[in-house]
Amino acid sequence: MIERINMTMLTDFYELTMANGYFEKGFEKQIAYFDMFFRRIPDGGGFAIVAGLEQVIHYLEKMKFDEDDLDFLRKKGRFSEGFLQYLRDFKFECDLWAIPEGTPIFPGEPVLTVRGPVIQAQFIETILLLLINHQSLIATKANRIVRAAKGRGIMEFGTRRAHGPSSAIYGARAAYIGGCVGTACAMADKEFQIPALGTMAHSWVQMFDCEYEAFRAFAELYPDNCVLLVDTYNVLKSGVPNAIKVFKEIRPKAIGIRIDSGDVTYLTKRARVMLDEAGLSECKIVISNSFDEYLIRDVINQGAKIDSFGVGERLITARSEPVFGGVYKMVATEKDGEIIPKIKISENIEKITNPGFKTLFRLYDKDSGKAIADVITLDHENIPNGSEYEIFDPQFIWKRKTVSNFEAKNLRRQIFDKGRLVYELPAIEEIKEYCQKQILTLWDEILRFENPHEYYVDLSKELWDLKNRLIETHSSSI
Repeated sequence: MIERINMTMLTDFYELTMANGYFEKGFEKQIAYFDMFFRRIPDGGGFAIVAGLEQVIHYLEKMKFDEDDLDFLRKKGRFSEGFLQYLRDFKFECDLWAIPEGTPIFPGEPVLTVRGPVIQAQFIETILLLLINHQSLIATKANRIVRAAKGRGIMEFGTRRAHGPSSAIYGARAAYIGGCVGTACAMADKEFQIPALGTMAHSWVQMFDCEYEAFRAFAELYPDNCVLLVDTYNVLKSGVPNAIKVFKEIRPKAIGIRIDSGDVTYLTKRARVMLDEAGLSECKIVISNSFDEYLIRDVINQGAKIDSFGVGERLITARSEPVFGGVYKMVATEKDGEIIPKIKISENIEKITNPGFKTLFRLYDKDSGKAIADVITLDHENIPNGSEYEIFDPQFIWKRKTVSNFEAKNLRRQIFDKGRLVYELPAIEEIKEYCQKQILTLWDEILRFENPHEYYVDLSKELWDLKNRLIETHSSSI
């Protein structure tokens, strides 16, 4: 857990060798700017959701090199004693700006920007990408699944399928930000106050002489929330009838059945009829198995009678596309207070970076409240509300559009000022609520799973001109 363990050395080794090189070449005080951004939305979706900032903050606040770390590096025989002394006295002194957790984000946008001594700003690349990539991936996948359920609750049930303890715990946190109602992970409840939910395993039923006894014992123990697993033997012949019998005898306050296998469309339709005929219309039907957004959409369209879903491996691992391709690139240096923009050029257009110290505006239509477009600008620029503004797709510059009657909001927030935390961390419930509200600002066409409308992410005229000047300069020098 980032909150409890010194994770400073969780980095790629080349971050350390570059840091040593910067130190030996006299760059330890050189100011550099880095952007973290991503290039492609997972699953071909219309947007992603940023998450993981809180863990980044905890990491940066605790950064320090222990004597054990220094002994390890010394034994590698590649680091100078001067550099090791620098690490012994290390103190994080960078500025950091970020888009708040729960915000819908789009390719190319500066999700985080770091300004500070190049050794520090470069060194934190690995952990920033690790934390933001993972949680943004899971929050994005969870939201797709939540939207497919059309108001039915989604419970994150993936702890036992996650790729290790941290992935389970932080994955549960990200899934909650994305819209899940709770998690099976007890530690996520303990650490982040995410409601821990669950019913029983088949082994509970098998421990008793018969299914009825197992159900009755559970109902007696947990009358406030009694959800019985009815598919250990036969859902319709024994599971549902025994559940009905117990519910009528014990009269728990809240009741439900869970089905974990079989043709859930057929089984839930039949179970719903049986429960209603027994006068138990308040009984909820919970389904768990290897679900994702597409399977959930299908069974709902087929008329399945489901009140909530438990979703495990396909959520917690983002199985359909388990990589969020965030990258971290230098975009500027600073000399005598002057910002010197830097650019990376590639034959792949998507890998050409946007240079300079930047910020991000989102334009909202004043009448509908919907997001019209995002504009990446240089930091000193401003977009006045309500004025006419021409936006275009940077990939297809002939696709132009003039907008007016809008409100421009700068999405970026400063998190650290020279290493001092200046941002008040919101509670997890605030982040989740904020995420839900922000998604409501997106047009339905962007929310489609297949072939979503491409949201405009524009560059300001000044940034566009700067980028092209640098491309021409570097191309002519090749």
